[in-house]
Amino acid sequence: MVASRSQVADVAANAFRRSCLMARISTKEELRRIIAEPRPATRVKILDSLDEQSIEFLKRCPFALVGTTSADGTVEVSPKGDEPGFIRVEDPKTLLIPERVGNNLAFGLNNILDTGEIGIIALVPATGETLRISGTAEIHDDPELVASLSSLGKPALLATRVRIKHCYFHCARSIVRAKLWDPKAWPAPGRISFGKIIAPRIGESEAVAAQIDANVEGAYTTRLWQNT
Repeated sequence: MVASRSQVADVAANAFRRSCLMARISTKEELRRIIAEPRPATRVKILDSLDEQSIEFLKRCPFALVGTTSADGTVEVSPKGDEPGFIRVEDPKTLLIPERVGNNLAFGLNNILDTGEIGIIALVPATGETLRISGTAEIHDDPELVASLSSLGKPALLATRVRIKHCYFHCARSIVRAKLWDPKAWPAPGRISFGKIIAPRIGESEAVAAQIDANVEGAYTTRLWQNT
C-alpha cells in the first residue's frame, strides 16, 4: 500500500519531534560539554555590591530592563526609562527605582509583591557593556521618598527598593554583534499600531483603530506624564 501525503507528513513530523527530544539539553553536565566553564577571572567580576564603576554607570543610565517572577513562575520583563541616573544608588547594596505613569498593567509590581525577586539590565547609550543586577525588591509609597525621586517636577508614583545580591558588568559582545549603537546599521524608523491589535478584539472598526493610535501618540507627547 502506498502511503498518502498526510501519512508521510505525519511520519516526518514524528521523526522530527523524536530528533528534537534526543537533542534536548536536560542536564548541566550536557550543557557544559558545549558551553565551557567560565574562566576564574570571569567569576571574580561578580560582586555582592556596587563598586565605583557601577555607581558611575548608573548615574549615566537612562534605560533599564527589569525582570520579575510571579508566584507561579511566570517571568515578566518591563522597560524602565527616564533621565540619566533615574535609578538612584541609596548605598552600594541598595537601589531605588521610581515608578512612572504607564499602562497600569503593573505585572512587575504584582510579581514583586508575590515573590520579591528582581533582575535588572542597565544600559547606557553608546556604551557596549551592560550592568546586570539581581536581588530582592519591595515597594514603597512614602511621600518624602517618592517626592525625592521626582522627574521634571513630577513625583514618582511609587518607589521600588532593590537589595542587591550580586551585580556585574556584562561584556559588549552582544551589543557589538547587534550593532545596537551604530546608526548606520539601524533600520528605518517604525511604529507599532496598537489600534490594529485592540480594535478587532473588541469588535471595532478601522476608524476606532486610528483613534486608538492617535490616543497612543498623545500619550507619547502631550500626555507623557498622565495615566490617561
